[in-house]
Amino acid sequence: MAQSSNPNGKKISVRVAVVAAGVVSPLGVGLAETVDSLYKARDCVTPVTRFSVSQCRCKTGGQIPDDRLLAGQNEGRRSHRLHRASHMMIQALKEVLTQEPQFEPELTIIGTTSGGMSYGEHYYRSICQAGDLRHAPTWIANYPAQKPVIDAQEAFGISAPCQIIANACASGTNAIGHAFECVRSGRYQRVLAGGYDALSEMVFVGFDSLQASTPEKCRPFDRHRTGMVLGEAAAILALENLESAQQRRAPVLAEIIGYGISTDNFHITQPDPSGIGPRQAMERALQSGGISAAEVDYINAHGTATVFNDAAEGKAISAVFNGVPVSSTKSMMGHSLGAAGAVEAVFCLLALQHQFLPSNINFTASDDDLDLNIVGNETRPAVLRTALSNSFGFGGTNASILMRSFKE
Repeated sequence: MAQSSNPNGKKISVRVAVVAAGVVSPLGVGLAETVDSLYKARDCVTPVTRFSVSQCRCKTGGQIPDDRLLAGQNEGRRSHRLHRASHMMIQALKEVLTQEPQFEPELTIIGTTSGGMSYGEHYYRSICQAGDLRHAPTWIANYPAQKPVIDAQEAFGISAPCQIIANACASGTNAIGHAFECVRSGRYQRVLAGGYDALSEMVFVGFDSLQASTPEKCRPFDRHRTGMVLGEAAAILALENLESAQQRRAPVLAEIIGYGISTDNFHITQPDPSGIGPRQAMERALQSGGISAAEVDYINAHGTATVFNDAAEGKAISAVFNGVPVSSTKSMMGHSLGAAGAVEAVFCLLALQHQFLPSNINFTASDDDLDLNIVGNETRPAVLRTALSNSFGFGGTNASILMRSFKE
């Protein structure tokens, strides 16, 4: 475990607590709905209704119902002008602050992949169709990736500096990992971290054009897997120096104990087939946390259900671990890109709290080339203390974080 120095130069360990969490995803709005969906292994992938997919191979995605996303929010004109992702971030931050109203962040770090892409789509269509550009300034103002974060902070009177990490599908995990290191180093006492991405037509069509999306079910690590489905989500975790949290008697949901990153530099859309990049990220997370592979009780895999990604990740997991239960919760809600790592960190948190292994639904047949202990289609009770969450993105960006149940 990394250490910092006190004024006398003596090395001291700094533990990092998660004191609150908020989540919005196809599995539900809030922790209670989310854990219920995880327990029941709900398939929350549905036909896409937000835009036309008639020309796409894939016609399904993980969507948050509009009536759930906007429920209870301000009905004023400004609220209706907000980006869909802004509403998601506001909901997630509201849950965090409801749990911990005294939490005052010194820094906010959020990951995203597509940012304000839907506003870019509006602008593009208006130019191409020579339409009315009166709303162009609003679209442009809402396009920057930090806008949903600013909207959420403004909604609750938070003025903490904001950092955005856009590192493909590893963005959410990178954001949490960076926040973890900021607190563990002693530079900050309290940091908000997470990720967001809203379902976007341009991104959806792009993945479909790459033939990375499947017209069938999302089947991570299955012998018959044919690709991913996309989803949307937002999740925020409140990280705090454990000593500070205990002094103010804040609840400690779990600890983050390790973080590891690596880069493949192999191909823009495919991982190195050897799995060297994911393996390095996981090994570095273990080293950062000061634990052995044998101490990990559950792995929430990146598991997008593409042929190449699952093969590389599977090889990496089997090279580092021996029979640890593995599942990909993307099977239930799709791949939420920059939000995935943040949402799946929350899933790990809930698994540790409630002592269960999240399922890997749509699993029908083991891949003979992968030596993995896949959880399968049903949630299983288990004794868990430590969980690892993986996020691996295009361009070979790899990140892993370790979470542990809190004990004094």
